[in-house]
Amino acid sequence: MELIRGLHNIRAQHKGCVLTIGKFDGVHLGHKAVLTSLIEQAKALGLPSTVMVFEPQPEEVFTPEHAPARLSRWRDKYDALKAIGIDRLICVHFTAKFASQSPQHFIQHTLVDALGVEFLVVGDDFRFGQARLGDFAMLQAAGQQHNFAVVSTASYRLDNNRISSTAIREALAADNFTLANDMLGREFTINGRVVHGQARGRTIGFPTANVNLQRAKAPIVGVFAVQVMCRGQRYNGVANIGTRPTADGHQGLLEVHIFDFDQDIYGQYLHVAVQHKLRGIKKFDTFAQLQTQIAHDAQQARALLSEPFATNPLQPNTCNKHPG
Repeated sequence: MELIRGLHNIRAQHKGCVLTIGKFDGVHLGHKAVLTSLIEQAKALGLPSTVMVFEPQPEEVFTPEHAPARLSRWRDKYDALKAIGIDRLICVHFTAKFASQSPQHFIQHTLVDALGVEFLVVGDDFRFGQARLGDFAMLQAAGQQHNFAVVSTASYRLDNNRISSTAIREALAADNFTLANDMLGREFTINGRVVHGQARGRTIGFPTANVNLQRAKAPIVGVFAVQVMCRGQRYNGVANIGTRPTADGHQGLLEVHIFDFDQDIYGQYLHVAVQHKLRGIKKFDTFAQLQTQIAHDAQQARALLSEPFATNPLQPNTCNKHPG
Protein backbone atom coordinates (compact mmCIF):
# COMPACT_ATOMS: atom_id res chain seq x y z
CA MET A 1 0.00 0.00 0.00
CA GLU A 2 1.33 3.41 -0.99
CA LEU A 3 1.21 6.07 1.71
CA ILE A 4 0.83 9.68 0.60
CA ARG A 5 1.55 12.05 3.47
CA GLY A 6 -0.22 15.32 2.72
CA LEU A 7 -2.05 16.64 -0.31
CA HIS A 8 1.11 18.43 -1.40
CA ASN A 9 2.67 15.03 -2.16
CA ILE A 10 -0.01 14.04 -4.69
CA ARG A 11 1.64 13.72 -8.09
CA ALA A 12 0.37 13.41 -11.68
CA GLN A 13 0.60 9.61 -11.49
CA HIS A 14 -1.93 9.61 -8.65
CA LYS A 15 -4.71 11.05 -10.81
CA GLY A 16 -7.56 8.64 -11.35
CA CYS A 17 -8.89 6.60 -8.42
CA VAL A 18 -11.81 5.11 -6.55
CA LEU A 19 -11.91 7.02 -3.25
CA THR A 20 -13.49 6.88 0.17
CA ILE A 21 -13.06 9.50 2.89
CA GLY A 22 -13.55 8.85 6.58
CA LYS A 23 -12.08 8.27 10.02
CA PHE A 24 -12.07 4.45 9.91
CA ASP A 25 -11.35 4.36 13.63
CA GLY A 26 -10.86 0.75 14.63
CA VAL A 27 -11.32 -0.50 11.04
CA HIS A 28 -14.23 -2.65 12.25
CA LEU A 29 -16.46 -5.07 10.33
CA GLY A 30 -18.70 -2.24 9.11
CA HIS A 31 -15.66 -0.47 7.67
CA LYS A 32 -14.41 -3.69 6.12
CA ALA A 33 -17.69 -4.17 4.26
CA VAL A 34 -17.31 -0.70 2.74
CA LEU A 35 -13.62 -1.15 1.96
CA THR A 36 -14.09 -4.57 0.38
CA SER A 37 -16.75 -3.15 -1.94
CA LEU A 38 -14.47 -0.19 -2.69
CA ILE A 39 -11.70 -2.57 -3.74
CA GLU A 40 -14.09 -4.53 -5.98
CA GLN A 41 -15.27 -1.32 -7.63
CA ALA A 42 -11.67 -0.19 -8.13
CA LYS A 43 -10.77 -3.48 -9.81
CA ALA A 44 -13.81 -3.25 -12.06
CA LEU A 45 -12.73 0.23 -13.20
CA GLY A 46 -9.02 -0.63 -13.36
CA LEU A 47 -8.17 2.08 -10.84
CA PRO A 48 -6.39 2.14 -7.47
CA SER A 49 -8.54 1.84 -4.35
CA THR A 50 -7.79 4.92 -2.25
CA VAL A 51 -8.63 5.93 1.32
CA MET A 52 -8.34 9.49 2.65
CA VAL A 53 -8.08 10.06 6.39
CA PHE A 54 -7.31 13.14 8.49
CA GLU A 55 -4.71 13.48 11.24
CA PRO A 56 -5.48 14.71 13.77
CA GLN A 57 -9.19 13.97 13.53
CA PRO A 58 -11.36 17.09 13.14
CA GLU A 59 -12.88 16.90 16.64
CA GLU A 60 -9.39 16.75 18.14
CA VAL A 61 -8.66 20.12 16.53
CA PHE A 62 -11.90 22.00 17.21
CA THR A 63 -13.31 20.41 20.39
CA PRO A 64 -10.51 18.32 21.92
CA GLU A 65 -12.27 18.13 25.29
CA HIS A 66 -15.23 16.40 23.62
CA ALA A 67 -13.34 14.34 21.04
CA PRO A 68 -14.13 10.61 21.25
CA ALA A 69 -11.47 8.24 22.47
CA ARG A 70 -9.65 6.54 19.63
CA LEU A 71 -10.08 2.80 19.24
CA SER A 72 -6.84 2.62 17.30
CA ARG A 73 -3.75 4.68 16.75
CA TRP A 74 -2.67 5.91 13.33
CA ARG A 75 -0.18 3.03 12.99
CA ASP A 76 -2.89 0.44 13.73
CA LYS A 77 -5.15 2.02 11.12
CA TYR A 78 -2.38 1.93 8.54
CA ASP A 79 -1.70 -1.75 9.21
CA ALA A 80 -5.39 -2.70 9.05
CA LEU A 81 -6.00 -0.87 5.76
CA LYS A 82 -2.90 -2.44 4.25
CA ALA A 83 -4.01 -5.91 5.35
CA ILE A 84 -7.42 -5.43 3.70
CA GLY A 85 -5.71 -4.66 0.39
CA ILE A 86 -6.17 -0.91 -0.08
CA ASP A 87 -3.83 0.41 -2.79
CA ARG A 88 -3.29 3.96 -1.53
CA LEU A 89 -3.72 5.78 1.76
CA ILE A 90 -3.76 9.58 1.76
CA CYS A 91 -3.14 11.09 5.17
CA VAL A 92 -4.18 14.75 5.22
CA HIS A 93 -2.81 16.99 7.97
CA PHE A 94 -5.99 18.49 9.38
CA THR A 95 -5.75 22.08 10.58
CA ALA A 96 -8.13 24.98 11.07
CA LYS A 97 -6.71 26.50 7.87
CA PHE A 98 -7.43 23.35 5.89
CA ALA A 99 -10.98 23.26 7.28
CA SER A 100 -11.56 26.90 6.31
CA GLN A 101 -11.38 26.27 2.56
CA SER A 102 -14.65 26.41 0.71
CA PRO A 103 -16.32 23.09 -0.13
CA GLN A 104 -16.15 24.02 -3.82
CA HIS A 105 -12.38 24.51 -3.55
CA PHE A 106 -11.92 21.08 -1.96
CA ILE A 107 -14.03 19.44 -4.66
CA GLN A 108 -12.34 21.18 -7.58
CA HIS A 109 -8.72 21.25 -6.47
CA THR A 110 -8.49 18.00 -4.49
CA LEU A 111 -11.11 15.60 -5.79
CA VAL A 112 -11.18 16.67 -9.44
CA ASP A 113 -7.84 18.28 -10.34
CA ALA A 114 -5.44 16.40 -8.05
CA LEU A 115 -7.06 12.98 -7.62
CA GLY A 116 -9.29 12.69 -10.66
CA VAL A 117 -11.85 10.76 -8.64
CA GLU A 118 -14.09 8.52 -10.75
CA PHE A 119 -16.03 6.88 -7.94
CA LEU A 120 -16.50 8.33 -4.45
CA VAL A 121 -17.89 6.58 -1.36
CA VAL A 122 -18.73 8.67 1.74
CA GLY A 123 -21.24 8.61 4.55
CA ASP A 124 -24.48 10.41 3.79
CA ASP A 125 -23.78 12.56 6.86
CA PHE A 126 -20.32 13.59 5.61
CA ARG A 127 -19.70 17.33 6.03
CA PHE A 128 -16.67 19.28 4.84
CA GLY A 129 -15.26 22.70 4.07
CA GLN A 130 -15.76 26.09 5.69
CA ALA A 131 -18.50 26.03 8.36
CA ARG A 132 -19.09 22.41 7.28
CA LEU A 133 -21.22 23.69 4.40
CA GLY A 134 -20.23 20.86 2.09
CA ASP A 135 -22.49 17.82 2.25
CA PHE A 136 -23.51 14.66 0.42
CA ALA A 137 -25.94 16.48 -1.88
CA MET A 138 -23.20 18.91 -2.93
CA LEU A 139 -20.91 15.99 -3.76
CA GLN A 140 -23.64 14.34 -5.82
CA ALA A 141 -24.17 17.55 -7.78
CA ALA A 142 -20.41 17.88 -8.33
CA GLY A 143 -20.28 14.28 -9.47
CA GLN A 144 -22.87 14.96 -12.15
CA GLN A 145 -20.94 18.02 -13.26
CA HIS A 146 -17.51 16.36 -13.32
CA ASN A 147 -18.62 12.87 -14.28
CA PHE A 148 -17.83 10.86 -11.15
CA ALA A 149 -20.19 8.61 -9.22
CA VAL A 150 -21.05 9.36 -5.57
CA VAL A 151 -22.54 6.63 -3.37
CA SER A 152 -23.23 6.37 0.34
CA THR A 153 -21.46 3.95 2.65
CA ALA A 154 -24.95 2.75 3.63
CA SER A 155 -25.04 0.98 0.25
CA TYR A 156 -22.26 -1.31 1.48
CA ARG A 157 -23.47 -2.25 4.95
CA LEU A 158 -23.48 -5.81 6.16
CA ASP A 159 -26.90 -7.42 6.64
CA ASN A 160 -28.63 -4.52 8.38
CA ASN A 161 -25.71 -4.30 10.78
CA ARG A 162 -25.36 -1.20 12.88
CA ILE A 163 -21.71 -1.62 13.69
CA SER A 164 -20.05 1.69 14.43
CA SER A 165 -17.00 3.00 16.24
CA THR A 166 -19.38 4.64 18.74
CA ALA A 167 -21.11 1.32 19.46
CA ILE A 168 -17.72 -0.32 20.03
CA ARG A 169 -16.69 2.45 22.44
CA GLU A 170 -19.95 1.94 24.32
CA ALA A 171 -19.32 -1.80 24.57
CA LEU A 172 -15.81 -1.19 25.90
CA ALA A 173 -17.13 1.36 28.41
CA ALA A 174 -19.56 -1.30 29.64
CA ASP A 175 -16.67 -3.81 29.92
CA ASN A 176 -18.36 -5.96 27.27
CA PHE A 177 -15.21 -7.04 25.47
CA THR A 178 -16.94 -9.97 23.77
CA LEU A 179 -19.39 -7.64 22.03
CA ALA A 180 -16.61 -5.21 21.11
CA ASN A 181 -14.57 -8.06 19.63
CA ASP A 182 -17.57 -9.29 17.64
CA MET A 183 -18.03 -5.85 16.06
CA LEU A 184 -14.32 -5.40 15.41
CA GLY A 185 -13.97 -8.87 13.89
CA ARG A 186 -10.89 -9.45 16.03
CA GLU A 187 -9.68 -9.00 19.59
CA PHE A 188 -9.62 -5.47 20.93
CA THR A 189 -5.95 -4.76 21.54
CA ILE A 190 -3.80 -1.83 22.54
CA ASN A 191 -0.57 -1.94 20.60
CA GLY A 192 2.72 -0.14 20.80
CA ARG A 193 6.44 -0.17 21.30
CA VAL A 194 7.94 -0.80 24.74
CA VAL A 195 9.71 2.28 26.11
CA HIS A 196 11.84 2.91 29.16
CA GLY A 197 9.88 3.95 32.23
CA GLN A 198 10.83 4.93 35.78
CA ALA A 199 11.33 1.26 36.80
CA ARG A 200 9.26 1.78 39.95
CA GLY A 201 7.31 -1.41 39.34
CA ARG A 202 10.52 -3.41 39.54
CA THR A 203 11.28 -1.99 42.98
CA ILE A 204 8.00 -3.38 44.37
CA GLY A 205 8.28 -6.77 42.67
CA PHE A 206 6.12 -6.09 39.63
CA PRO A 207 8.26 -5.02 36.65
CA THR A 208 6.21 -3.64 33.79
CA ALA A 209 6.56 -3.13 30.06
CA ASN A 210 5.54 0.46 29.36
CA VAL A 211 3.84 1.58 26.14
CA ASN A 212 2.88 5.19 25.39
CA LEU A 213 -0.77 5.27 24.31
CA GLN A 214 -0.10 8.00 21.71
CA ARG A 215 -3.67 9.23 21.65
CA ALA A 216 -5.50 12.11 23.27
CA LYS A 217 -7.83 9.83 25.18
CA ALA A 218 -7.76 6.10 25.88
CA PRO A 219 -10.90 4.09 24.99
CA ILE A 220 -10.66 2.23 28.31
CA VAL A 221 -9.16 3.20 31.65
CA GLY A 222 -8.44 1.03 34.65
CA VAL A 223 -6.72 -2.19 35.64
CA PHE A 224 -7.29 -5.23 33.44
CA ALA A 225 -6.48 -8.90 33.04
CA VAL A 226 -4.76 -9.13 29.66
CA GLN A 227 -3.02 -11.45 27.26
CA VAL A 228 0.16 -10.21 25.62
CA MET A 229 1.36 -11.31 22.20
CA CYS A 230 5.15 -11.35 22.21
CA ARG A 231 7.69 -13.24 20.09
CA GLY A 232 5.15 -15.68 18.75
CA GLN A 233 3.76 -16.48 22.20
CA ARG A 234 0.80 -15.36 24.29
CA TYR A 235 1.34 -14.58 27.94
CA ASN A 236 -1.05 -13.75 30.76
CA GLY A 237 -0.64 -10.49 32.57
CA VAL A 238 -2.20 -7.58 34.39
CA ALA A 239 -2.21 -4.06 32.97
CA ASN A 240 -2.85 -0.50 34.10
CA ILE A 241 -4.26 1.64 31.31
CA GLY A 242 -4.47 5.38 31.86
CA THR A 243 -2.41 7.50 34.23
CA ARG A 244 -0.50 6.60 37.39
CA PRO A 245 -1.96 8.81 40.14
CA THR A 246 0.12 7.25 42.94
CA ALA A 247 3.29 8.12 41.01
CA ASP A 248 1.94 11.55 40.01
CA GLY A 249 1.60 10.38 36.42
CA HIS A 250 -0.36 12.48 33.92
CA GLN A 251 0.60 11.05 30.52
CA GLY A 252 -1.57 8.27 29.10
CA LEU A 253 0.34 5.00 29.48
CA LEU A 254 -0.13 1.27 29.23
CA GLU A 255 1.84 -0.58 31.92
CA VAL A 256 1.66 -4.36 31.68
CA HIS A 257 3.15 -6.87 34.11
CA ILE A 258 3.61 -10.14 32.22
CA PHE A 259 3.38 -13.20 34.44
CA ASP A 260 6.36 -15.58 34.62
CA PHE A 261 8.29 -13.52 32.10
CA ASP A 262 11.84 -12.23 32.34
CA GLN A 263 13.02 -11.03 28.94
CA ASP A 264 14.45 -7.75 27.70
CA ILE A 265 11.81 -6.41 25.30
CA TYR A 266 12.68 -2.71 25.18
CA GLY A 267 11.97 -1.42 21.68
CA GLN A 268 9.74 -4.37 20.85
CA TYR A 269 6.16 -4.03 19.60
CA LEU A 270 3.45 -5.54 21.81
CA HIS A 271 -0.17 -6.44 21.15
CA VAL A 272 -2.07 -6.39 24.44
CA ALA A 273 -5.51 -8.04 24.29
CA VAL A 274 -7.83 -6.89 27.07
CA GLN A 275 -9.87 -9.73 28.60
CA HIS A 276 -11.44 -8.58 31.89
CA LYS A 277 -11.67 -5.35 33.87
CA LEU A 278 -10.53 -5.72 37.47
CA ARG A 279 -11.05 -2.22 38.86
CA GLY A 280 -10.81 1.48 38.17
CA ILE A 281 -7.71 3.58 38.72
CA LYS A 282 -7.15 4.61 42.32
CA LYS A 283 -4.57 6.76 44.05
CA PHE A 284 -2.91 5.11 47.06
CA ASP A 285 -1.34 6.96 49.95
CA THR A 286 1.81 4.84 49.91
CA PHE A 287 3.66 2.55 47.52
CA ALA A 288 3.26 -0.22 50.10
CA GLN A 289 -0.52 0.01 49.66
CA LEU A 290 -0.08 0.03 45.91
CA GLN A 291 2.13 -3.07 46.13
CA THR A 292 -0.54 -4.91 48.14
CA GLN A 293 -3.23 -3.95 45.64
CA ILE A 294 -1.15 -5.01 42.63
CA ALA A 295 -0.51 -8.38 44.26
CA HIS A 296 -4.27 -8.79 44.66
CA ASP A 297 -4.86 -7.66 41.05
CA ALA A 298 -2.31 -10.17 39.78
CA GLN A 299 -3.86 -13.00 41.76
CA GLN A 300 -7.32 -12.14 40.44
CA ALA A 301 -6.04 -11.87 36.85
CA ARG A 302 -4.30 -15.25 37.07
CA ALA A 303 -7.57 -16.83 38.19
CA LEU A 304 -9.61 -15.22 35.42
CA LEU A 305 -7.07 -16.18 32.75
CA SER A 306 -6.54 -19.75 33.92
CA GLU A 307 -8.57 -21.24 31.08
CA PRO A 308 -6.68 -22.30 27.91
CA PHE A 309 -6.07 -19.56 25.37
CA ALA A 310 -8.53 -19.27 22.51
CA THR A 311 -6.79 -19.18 19.17
CA ASN A 312 -7.58 -16.01 17.25
CA PRO A 313 -6.22 -15.94 13.69
CA LEU A 314 -7.32 -12.34 13.22
CA GLN A 315 -4.66 -10.92 15.52
CA PRO A 316 -0.95 -11.35 14.82
CA ASN A 317 0.91 -13.04 17.68
CA THR A 318 4.15 -11.16 17.55
CA CYS A 319 6.05 -8.32 19.12
CA ASN A 320 8.92 -8.30 16.65
CA LYS A 321 10.35 -5.05 15.36
CA HIS A 322 7.57 -3.04 13.77
CA PRO A 323 7.73 -0.19 11.23
CA GLY A 324 7.13 3.27 12.62
